[in-house]
Order: sequence, then structure tokens, then C-alpha cells
Amino acid sequence: MLALLIEGLSGQCTTEDLLAMDPTSISKHFDFDKLLPQGRLNGFENMIRLIQTQTKAALQRLYLEDESTNTNNSAESEHNSIVMDNRKDEVAVLLSGGVDSSVALKLLLLQGLKVRAYYLKIWLEDEIAHLNQCPWEEDLQYAERVCSQLGVPLETLSLQREYWDQVVQYTLREAKEGRTPNPDIMCNSRIKFGTFYEFVGRYHSRIATGHYAQVVTTSEGVRLVQSPDRHKDQSYFLSALTQQQLQRCVFPIGHLNKPQVRQLAEQFDLPTKIRKDSQGICFLGKLKFDDFIAHYLGTQAGPILCYSTGRELGQHRGLWFHTIGQRKGLGLLLKQCVHDGPWYVAAKNMQNNTLYVTNDINVITQPRLSFSVSAVNWIGGEPVELSNIPYSVDLLVKLRHGPSLVPAVVTKLPSGGDSSMYNVRLQNKDKGIAPGQFAAFYSLRKIHPDGIDVMK
Repeated sequence: MLALLIEGLSGQCTTEDLLAMDPTSISKHFDFDKLLPQGRLNGFENMIRLIQTQTKAALQRLYLEDESTNTNNSAESEHNSIVMDNRKDEVAVLLSGGVDSSVALKLLLLQGLKVRAYYLKIWLEDEIAHLNQCPWEEDLQYAERVCSQLGVPLETLSLQREYWDQVVQYTLREAKEGRTPNPDIMCNSRIKFGTFYEFVGRYHSRIATGHYAQVVTTSEGVRLVQSPDRHKDQSYFLSALTQQQLQRCVFPIGHLNKPQVRQLAEQFDLPTKIRKDSQGICFLGKLKFDDFIAHYLGTQAGPILCYSTGRELGQHRGLWFHTIGQRKGLGLLLKQCVHDGPWYVAAKNMQNNTLYVTNDINVITQPRLSFSVSAVNWIGGEPVELSNIPYSVDLLVKLRHGPSLVPAVVTKLPSGGDSSMYNVRLQNKDKGIAPGQFAAFYSLRKIHPDGIDVMK
């Protein structure tokens, strides 16, 4: 399509001009606004925007890859190197089009910092657009309006391929194996502070986002600290970041609560001041997770058995739609015995495709006082207590996004391999622990003036 447009506009504008051209102007140039009904015209113009965005991102990616390996000292390569080097005094701000990142951008400007905004395109609209409306275009428009108002340069970078490889495939693989994935945690560590840093972020002084979290520098390195807004705190989603990644992070709104951020957006009169908060997984938008899973993994019907009696109660659509402790949605599958509920998912047998449910809450809470974890990312290094007898330490544990922190004893287990295993014994029972789930550890030691717990 892009080649046809270039051919059609041959001699009238350059490729760069075409990539910067308003899609409405392109449709008018070819009289598509007269030939196509409004719905088809909107679809055509959206397709042009997508082509422009992906082409610019591909050209930028090719340049960055070439720049990192090319030792050519031609005048052109020297010029490009100077352009990228000039960004070392800039803070790269990841702008989502929401109120949080918009306020973060404005606060950095008020500090007198030089900034450059980036919109990361990771939506999978090419694959799943037919399932729901993908709001990336609206997000980008808000980001453009914010940057235009604040006089900040904005660049769009498409990381769809990298997101698919590093986050989506992980999500599908974990779901298919019966585990509970967390794509938001992987997005932060592998994409926003991973791939983006490798492609662009390394040319900037630091990377800023609108996360509700704080970074505190100590004599032992940097620490990830909770936001004072416990309900909005996103330190759990940042728990997979390494010490090296955190050293480059800036969270300008991390010390604020949500009402304060909303108030600042009104005070600054930002275009995003009236936007609602986004919900759900970062690449799905309004799309339901079950619809996404069904699109890629399909359905695989199997029996639903009572955990205590073994009696068949119904049929499920696929084990990957259910998590341990789940209650929501089971009533529709257990119509004949729904009155005996509430029912909870008690177990899953992946070998024979069987879902076990129970109406006894004690069945799913009793065995959930302890669990084991591996591949632990100790941001500030493993606690010294775990290297000395009895190889255990008192910490706080967060098992999901939210304000709840549970006291626990973490014990290092004997291991013959390179990866250490740890047993976590909770002070209070938890009904929702499932294989594949992330556990974030917080120290009991207070180093922040607000007395906020420090991330481990």
C-alpha cells in the first residue's frame, strides 16, 4: 500500500513528506473521500496511520541496529552519531496518553529538565482488532496533544514484534501450561526498561514513566520504594527490574497519590485531565483476557468435578480460562448445582484436562499458608540473613497488585543448582496462590522519611 502511494505521488513529495502527511490529506489527494463511504474511509485512513507508524519505527530500528555495529566514519554516520549523542542530556519520557504520564512529563519540565517523549506502540491490533476496538489511536492522539501544548518533541516507536516475542508468547505459554502469567510485570522489565532502553533509552540520561513508585538511593545502591498511595502503588509490577535498570529510572509522580495527580492535571490544564484510568493488561486495552486467550489457544472442553466427592458437575471450556481460588464465572458452568455454591476453583489436572471445584472455602485456604519460589530477583542483593543459619528472614510479601502486604518468613532451601529456591510461610492464609504467580518481597526496614516499605 505504501509503495503504491509513493508511486502515485511520484515527483510530488518525498518519502519523508509522505510519512509525515496527514492521512486525511492522502485520502483527499486520491479522491477517496468522494469514492468511499465514511466507515470505509475511516478504515483506510487508520490503515495509513498504521503504515506510517510502523514504517517510521522500522526505519528507526534499522538505523539504531546499524549504528551499533557500523564503524564507518563517513560524514553521514558522524552526523547521525552527533544527533543521538545530543540526547544524552535529555530524559526519555514514556508517554501513554493517560493522565499519569502527562503529569509526570509536566513535572520534569518544571524541574528545568530537557525531555523527549516517546509513545510505545505495542497494541496487537493487527491480530486481534476484530475482537474489540483497540484504543491506541486515541492514546496517541492524546499524547500528541499533550506534547504540542508543552512544546515537547514526541516520537512513536513500534515494538509490536518485540512485545510479541518477549511478553505475549510468555503469556500464552504460561496459560497453556496451567500457570498464572503476569504480562504487565514482563512488559516493564523486558520492554519499557529492556528493549526500549536498548533501542533508544541508552542514548538518554534517564527514562521516566508515570508509575506510582519511588526510587531511593542509599549507600548500598538504589531501592524500589512504594508509593504513599497504597491502592495505586505499582511497585509490584516493577518487581522484576534489576539494579541496573532502576538506576536509570525516574518516577516523577511516585511521591503523590491519585487525587493529587488529578488535581495537578487540572491545574496544568492538560488535555488528559478528564481521561479515565486504563484498566487491564497493557496490550489488551478493553479486550477481555478470556477473549484474547480463546483467540490464540482456542477451547478444549473437559469435565468439572467436585473436589471432595469426584461427582461431575459440568463442563469447562479450557483449563487456561481458570485460576486457583477463582469464583467469578463458575456459576454459568455449574447451572444444575449453582444453588449449592459459592463454588471456587480448587485444582487443575492438566494431564486429563479436569477442573476441580469446591464449595468449601477451607479447601483452598488451608494449604495456602506456604509456597516455594525460584528465580528471585533481589534488587538490592540477597538479604544477609539467608546466608547464615537458620537461613531465614522476616519480610513482607505482596502476591498481587493492591494494598495488601502479608508478613512472612522466607527460608532459603538447599539447592545443588545455580538457581536458589526459597520457601515462603505466610502469617495469614491466602486463597489465591497459583503456580506461575509473582511474589514481591518488601523489607521491614524503613529507610524512607515517609516510612514506606522498601522493595526487595
